Amino acid sequence: MTTAYTSLLSELTTTVRTARVHAIQQVNRSLILMYWELGRKIVESQTEHGWGAGVIDRISRDLRAEFPQEKGLSPRNLRDMRKLYLTYKAFPNMRHTVAKLPWGHNILLLRKGFTQDKRVFYLEKSFKHGWARAILDYHIDAQLYERSILEAPSNNFKDTLPENLIDQANEAIKSSYNLEFLGIEEEIKERELEDRLMDRIRDFILELGYGFTFVGRQYRVTVGDSDFWVDLLFYHRQLQCLVAIDLKVKKFIPEYAGKMNFYLEVLDDTMKLPHENPSIGMILCKEKNDVIVEYSLKSNTRPLGVATYRLFEELPPEMKSKLPTPEQLREQLALEEE
Repeated sequence: MTTAYTSLLSELTTTVRTARVHAIQQVNRSLILMYWELGRKIVESQTEHGWGAGVIDRISRDLRAEFPQEKGLSPRNLRDMRKLYLTYKAFPNMRHTVAKLPWGHNILLLRKGFTQDKRVFYLEKSFKHGWARAILDYHIDAQLYERSILEAPSNNFKDTLPENLIDQANEAIKSSYNLEFLGIEEEIKERELEDRLMDRIRDFILELGYGFTFVGRQYRVTVGDSDFWVDLLFYHRQLQCLVAIDLKVKKFIPEYAGKMNFYLEVLDDTMKLPHENPSIGMILCKEKNDVIVEYSLKSNTRPLGVATYRLFEELPPEMKSKLPTPEQLREQLALEEE
């Protein structure tokens, strides 16, 4: 009875939790659609009667008097509702898209002044991956949109993965990663980079993206009587596969691909479960030449991507030329001390 009861309790718990999530989503949807309608009616009435911006304050005051327990009827919120409608009114389907996300997410995107494509990109990503507002804000600051459209993927997924996994893998394994959160401003060794990433593993997983679960560092794989070590090993829940990451503080060279191909073969033979998909490798290096990467991946039989990382924001050359050199700064400090 214990096993049967435990199974029943698990099913009942899942049912309750699922129902709660659906209820919350429905409440949010109704709220956002109400905000849309309020914004629409305010815009249309202002247009019809020639009312100025001052009418918003009056509407807010009267609505709050009528509904004293209702939150979200402040003048600022009403202006955001108006902006919501004006921003998306030319795109009828967007009414239902914005209703999938909390009001805080919508406000964040409305106030950024993004292009329509950029705003929709973050709306869809937020809903698909269930981002909290802070996570959405992080990806905006990390310029996820710009990186996704400007950087072509450097991988061989098209030739090595089942067709149903190619798009998912391209989305999961990016072409570049922003590691500025590590606070590194000078050249470092690979082990130090690995140590810093482990100290900030939560931030690193956040930068990797949705679905990554950390398995281990310097993960040992044994072949015959020899041991080999994978720098970082993750499991991707949506792809249902292991993801091995090799850290390199130098420019990509073809030998890195051969080494990773070896790791992936061993992982698939010794760790991959029957229901899981082929393991994926990522070589995370300081810089790369796309032509060399392309030739290096052509002969590899395992799914492999090459990505670069950024430790700090470099100034454009035109700005660098305007900054004083260290010698000039020292001279200036010496003059000030005299």
